[in-house]
Amino acid sequence: MTKTKERPPLSLDDLAERYAALGAEIAAAPEKLISLGAALAREAARHGDKPAVIFNDETLSWRALHERSNRIARALIAKGLKQGDYLTIALPNSIGFVEACYGAWKVGAVPQPVSSRLPQSELKAIADLADGPVVVGAPYDIGRPSVSIDDLLALSDDASDLPEVVSPSWKAPTSGGSTGRPKLIVSGASAVATGAGAMLWQIEPDDIVLMPGPLYHNGPFSTTFAALEIGAPVIIMPKFDAEQTLKLIEKYKVTWIYTVPTMMGRMWRLPDRERYDVSSLRVLWHLAAPCPPWLKEAFIDWLGPDVVMELYGGTEGVSLTMITGREWMTHKGSVGRVFGRSTMRAFSADGRELPMGEVGEIYMKLPEGAPPSYKYLGAETRALEGGWESIGDIGYFDAEGFLYLADRRTDMILVGGANVYPAEVEAAIDEHPLVASSCVIGIPDDDLGNKVHAIVQPRGALSEKDLLDHIAGRLVIYKRPRTFEFVNEPLRDDAGKVRRSQLRAERVGVK
Repeated sequence: MTKTKERPPLSLDDLAERYAALGAEIAAAPEKLISLGAALAREAARHGDKPAVIFNDETLSWRALHERSNRIARALIAKGLKQGDYLTIALPNSIGFVEACYGAWKVGAVPQPVSSRLPQSELKAIADLADGPVVVGAPYDIGRPSVSIDDLLALSDDASDLPEVVSPSWKAPTSGGSTGRPKLIVSGASAVATGAGAMLWQIEPDDIVLMPGPLYHNGPFSTTFAALEIGAPVIIMPKFDAEQTLKLIEKYKVTWIYTVPTMMGRMWRLPDRERYDVSSLRVLWHLAAPCPPWLKEAFIDWLGPDVVMELYGGTEGVSLTMITGREWMTHKGSVGRVFGRSTMRAFSADGRELPMGEVGEIYMKLPEGAPPSYKYLGAETRALEGGWESIGDIGYFDAEGFLYLADRRTDMILVGGANVYPAEVEAAIDEHPLVASSCVIGIPDDDLGNKVHAIVQPRGALSEKDLLDHIAGRLVIYKRPRTFEFVNEPLRDDAGKVRRSQLRAERVGVK
């Protein structure tokens, strides 16, 4: 087994202190901050022709990224984009995606990334909500002008620096949720280079960053540009592939990687996983979806307890928790303690704050006097009096302040009066070696109110009896699926997200 070089144990308390000190320093002298566009110019001057972004067999230098994004910015201005506008970017993972974002920042506009695979009606609804004068990469007519990166580069050959301008918000991703209604989450932070993102994600300038996740999602977007902001090169994969990920780690001596549990499971199940040298890895983050405890423990054993890190929080940025692999071994199943000066608590359905150990909806609150961390376009905040906000997750805190999540409020299944959390059932199913992915939903039932229905993507010959035998010792009877459905297509997207409400809507009436 290849063991990575374990770094010294990380103290999240010390990290929080350094993060708070940086915040105080920024607040004391905001005039010293430079724009993200100017930060790229700084790194281009420092690194010149060294690689900034690697994608497949293509490498773009820092100088080229800076100069090409200057040309793209001028072309976007010619297309009517101005400071404060939203620029909907519907590109797949690519160097062009990165160039488009920097082009937007250099105009003072707000990058608004979306999946390039959205259906026409959904993309149109999001672009209409953003209401920018132009869209980059729309694959079909959505009723407003759309351009490609090549189109933009053809409009301007002026690669000189533009006057520095700051966007009022540095990002406006869409919700990763499952309501089916478009919603933009506009960051409350302007597009200035603070180094805070890199500190939070523990990215160093000499790191080699590997990004297998879709850049339109908040986690991959935030971490990719946190790395580039401080001069750390990023290797972007067109799409996650388990074996290719391990090959890239070995080839480039990758030190930092973003993952989701789906990716982890696929890498772990590779029959020849151990032939690849992953000892260069210093940090592996996983987030965005629940991680089955068996898989988490397997990665800690493989990579070391000081390499594996987990973060829980919403794109809204109100609050977050972190946990190291070392902490997790004594708090198995937890997503960590609250990081920084924000607050989280569990509340009952009638708005009462719950004591430690009781399951409720998790609400978050910014520190007193802090400016808003986001605003919604197309939705309203779910909030209680006193500044408490919820993103819909259910869980509880233990006596030491560690948070344990159950599931999302809207995904919980009520079976004969008992709560069943889909994530728990999915974790049990996914532990079967022949399961590639699963999704558990509630189907109306005349007797129990709802029955648990499991949708499973198998990796080989797998029967309903195989799964029932597998979960018999893992789940109490009322949590076990009453029905199974086998499908060929992946149930989670490249970011590890699953749209349970959509899957349920497609199956209501299934008996």
